[in-house]
Amino acid sequence: MDPATARGRILLVEDDADGAHYAAYVLTTMGHFEVGYTPDPAVALQRARSEPWDLVLADVDLPSMTGTQLLEALRQAVPALPIAVMTAHVAIGAAMESLRRSADAFLEKPVPPARLIAVVSALIAGAADRPSVCAR
Repeated sequence: MDPATARGRILLVEDDADGAHYAAYVLTTMGHFEVGYTPDPAVALQRARSEPWDLVLADVDLPSMTGTQLLEALRQAVPALPIAVMTAHVAIGAAMESLRRSADAFLEKPVPPARLIAVVSALIAGAADRPSVCAR
């Protein structure tokens, strides 16, 4: 995706290669977003701090860090950055409820392409007035 024509920059944090490929394909090809990708939550935190992003889209189940830990760390590092989390495990528990309350969007896998594009588009559009988030 050409950064000049992209509708926004999304940092995708997903350790499942098939899931990452699917989300990146939908977001770049169908949604016309620029997508950066890492399977490593520590790398995602570093990139969130050092690069301009319009949204972070992260899986809940990641190696070396829980979704709750990643969400809290991202909120501390870049408080205004919109964050959407996705999971195939939607069992209602304390951790899932915490994620639902803290994330800007909570998506259940598999996420239909139209829903994925609609949710990230809405989050990015809602953040467009915050220069600390969308500084490009």
